[in-house]
Amino acid sequence: MKKNLPYVVVIDIDHINGLQTARIFAERKIPVIGIAGNLKNYPARTRVCEKIIQANTKSNELTDKLISIAGMFNEKPLLVPSQDNSVLIVSRNRKKLEQYYKIALPAEDTVEMLMDKPSFYKFAINENLPVAKYYLIKNRVEAEEAVNKLNFPCIIKPPMRYPSWEENTNIKAYKVHSPKEFIKTYDLCADWAEVLMAQEWIEGTDVDLYSCNCYFNNNNEPLVSFIAKKLRQYPPVTGNTSLGIECRADEVRDISLDMFKRVNYHGMGYVEMKRDSRTGKYYIIEPNIGRPTGRSAIAEAGGVELLYTMYCDKMDLPLPEKREQEYTGVKWIHLRADLMSSYYYWKKGELTFKDWMESMRGKKYYAVLSIKDLHPFISEVGIAIRVSLGTLISKISGREKRLRLKSLTKKKNLVKINP
Repeated sequence: MKKNLPYVVVIDIDHINGLQTARIFAERKIPVIGIAGNLKNYPARTRVCEKIIQANTKSNELTDKLISIAGMFNEKPLLVPSQDNSVLIVSRNRKKLEQYYKIALPAEDTVEMLMDKPSFYKFAINENLPVAKYYLIKNRVEAEEAVNKLNFPCIIKPPMRYPSWEENTNIKAYKVHSPKEFIKTYDLCADWAEVLMAQEWIEGTDVDLYSCNCYFNNNNEPLVSFIAKKLRQYPPVTGNTSLGIECRADEVRDISLDMFKRVNYHGMGYVEMKRDSRTGKYYIIEPNIGRPTGRSAIAEAGGVELLYTMYCDKMDLPLPEKREQEYTGVKWIHLRADLMSSYYYWKKGELTFKDWMESMRGKKYYAVLSIKDLHPFISEVGIAIRVSLGTLISKISGREKRLRLKSLTKKKNLVKINP
C-alpha cells in the first residue's frame, strides 16, 4: 500500500456519481478503492481505482464487506457513498464503520429526516422554508381525495428512491396535467413504492432549475459552496441533468446554507431549487444528503475544490485555497443523455441547431468521457449501440409480422370472395 495520502473508498463506483468522484480524487494522486454493486455497469470499467470490489450496496452486506476489507489500510480512509441507499446504510451502521473509516455525515436522525421527503417537507413548512404544497398517498382512496385538493399540473414521485421504483423506471417523477391522468399514473406506479407523493408543479423550464453543492465541517460551518443550474435534462421535464452550467444565484446559496445550518449539518450537501417563472420566487425541490451528485464535478471543473475540501477537512490537512466560485461559465455534460434530450427538444421545435451549437460552446466537464480513462465511455457507447440495434430489429420484426398478417388477411378475403 502507498504510504503518502490516506485512501478514499468510493461506494457505488458503478454509478456516474461514483465514477466522477473517483476520478477527482485520483487526479489529485489520492489512492481510491471502489465498491460496485454491478461490475458490468459501464462506470465500473474505470481504471482510476487501485481495486474495485463487488458488494451488494443496497443491503447490509455492504457493511460486512467494508469491515472485511478494512485491514487493507494503514490508516482510516475516507468513506464516500454515492447513492441514497448506501448513504442510509453507512449512516445506520456508523458505530461499526467509524472504527475503520472516516465518515462525513450529520446525526442519524438528521439523515433520516432530510432523506425522507414527507419528514423533510414537514420540517421545511415548520421552519418557513420555501416548498411547494404536497400530499402523501398510501392507497387509491387517498389518491382520489388528493385529486380534489391539488392544482394541476402536478407531479407524482416516491418520497425516497426505493429500489423497487428504480427497477421499474428511470424517471424521478411523473408530471400529470389532469385528474384523469393523475389517477392513471397513480395506478401505473402504485406498486413501486409503499407511499407516493403528489406535489404541485412550479412553473418553469429546465433553465429554472438550480442547485447548491456544499460541504459543512463538524462544527456546522460551510467551508465551500458552488451554484449551478440546468440547461437540459433527460428524461425531459422531470429527469436528471444532461447539460448544466455554473451560475451566480445568491438567493439559492443563502436558502440552502441556511437550511443546513438549522439542522447542525455536517458533510456533503446538495439542494435543488426551482425558480417560479411567473413570480421569480425560488422553491426547494429536494435535498440530497451525505454524497456527491451528478453536478458535484462541475465545481471541481470550475476551479472550486468541493470534494477535496471534504477530504482535507476529514484528514486534518490544510484546506485548499480554491473554495470561492469565480463564475467562469464552466459546463457539465452527460453526452449520451444530452444528445437524447436535444433530439427531444429539436423534434418539439424548441431547440434549433444554432441554439444547440451555442449551448455546446465553452469549457466542459464530461460526466463519462475522459481521455485519461476511456473505458467507461467506450462501454457506454457499446451499450447504447446494442440497445439501438435491438430497438431497430424489434421494429423491423414487428413491421414484418404486420405485413405477413396483412398478406394472410388479404388471402383469406380472396378465398371467401372467390371460392
